[in-house]
Amino acid sequence: MAEERALAMVTCTAPVNIAVIKYWGKRDNDLILPINSSLSVTLHQDQLKTTTTAAASRDFTEDRLWLNGEEADMGHPRLQACLREVQRLAHKRRGGSAEDVGPLSLSYKIHIATENNFPTAAGLASSAAGYACLVSVLARLYGVEGELSEVARRGSGSACRSMLGGFVQWQRGERPDGRDSLALQVAPETHWPELRVLVMVVSGEKKPVGSTAGMQTSVDTSPLLKHRAEVVVPERLELMMRHIRERDFEGFGQLTMRDSNQFHATCLDTFPPIFYLNDTSRHIIALAHRFNAHHGRTKVAYTFDAGPNAVIFTLADTVAEFVEVVKRSFPPATNGDPFLRGLPVGSASLPEELLAAVVTEPVPGAIRYILHTQPGPGPQLLDDPSQHLLGADGLPRCSA
Repeated sequence: MAEERALAMVTCTAPVNIAVIKYWGKRDNDLILPINSSLSVTLHQDQLKTTTTAAASRDFTEDRLWLNGEEADMGHPRLQACLREVQRLAHKRRGGSAEDVGPLSLSYKIHIATENNFPTAAGLASSAAGYACLVSVLARLYGVEGELSEVARRGSGSACRSMLGGFVQWQRGERPDGRDSLALQVAPETHWPELRVLVMVVSGEKKPVGSTAGMQTSVDTSPLLKHRAEVVVPERLELMMRHIRERDFEGFGQLTMRDSNQFHATCLDTFPPIFYLNDTSRHIIALAHRFNAHHGRTKVAYTFDAGPNAVIFTLADTVAEFVEVVKRSFPPATNGDPFLRGLPVGSASLPEELLAAVVTEPVPGAIRYILHTQPGPGPQLLDDPSQHLLGADGLPRCSA
C-alpha cells in the first residue's frame, strides 16, 4: 500500500475567458446546462489569472477556504458540487476501494486559498477563472485525469471554457445528465499570433444584478432570448468558427460586436430590464464605430459581458493607434496609477483628420485603466513550492 502523506499541497493558475458568442441562460440550474452553445477566447495568464492552492492533511480538523486573503464559506453549493465530483472521480479511479488506499486519503479535510490578480465580480469572468482553477488544483491533488471541463461547469458555466487555451467552444449538449455539455478547443492560442485584447476597466465595482439571477430572469421573461438561443446562435457559432480558422478579423470583429449587442438587447428585453452597460460603455461603443468608419474597415471590435467593462479585440498593428485614440477620448486621471498595464504599447502620432473624425467630446477619467493582453493557454501547474498560497501549517502565507 502506498505511504500516506501527512500533508499534500498543489498550486495551479487558471485563465479568464471572454465569450465572443455569449452564454446567457440555463436549461438546468443544478447541472448548469446552457440554453445555447457559446464560444470564447482564453486570455493570457501573464496579465489575468486566478491562483489557487489546495492542501489536504490528516491534521486538518475542517475544510476551510480563503478568497483573496479573507476566510470565506466553504459550504457554497457550487464549490461543494465541484469538490464532491472530483472526489467521486478519484474514488472511481482507485477502483472504488477503501478510502485510505492511495497516496492521499479522501477522508482528509482540505484547505483552499485562492487569489485573483484582477477585480472579482466586476464583469471580468472571475468565477470562470476561479472554478477552472479550483477543479484543476483538486484534480491534481487527488490524481484525477481526463475530461474535467464538465466538472468545472458545475461551479460556473463559463468555467468549463477556461479549462482550455486559445479559442474554445462550450457545447450545449443534448443529454439531460449534461455528460455531453463540454468544452472543446476550436484552435490553440498560437493559431492567431497577431490577435490582441484590450480590457478597458470602467468600474471595479460589483455589478448590481449578478449573472446567475440575471440570466434566470431573462430565461423566464425574454422572448428575444428564446429566439436567440434556438435560431441565431447555432448559425453564428458556425460562422464564428470559420472566421477564427481563417483568421478573418473583419468577419470575427463584426460578429463579435453584433453578438455582444444582441446579448445586451436580451438583457433590455428581460422584465424588469437589466442594464449592465453604463454611459462610458456606450461612449466606447460609439468610439469603436467612428474609428472603424474612419478606416473603412473593422479594425477594433468590442464585446461586453455582464458588466460595464469593455473588451476590445484588435490586431497588433492597430494597438498603439487605438490606445492613443482612447487616451484622447478618455483622458486618464492623474492619480499616479498606471493607465496602461500588461503587454507594452508603442507610441503613435495621430493624423489631424483621424482626431477630427474620431475624437469628439473627451470624457476625463471615465476609464480607470487599460490592460493589454493576448490569447493564452489553459490552466497551469506551478511546481515552485515558494508560489504556494498556503504555508506548511496549511494556513495562508502573509503576503510580503
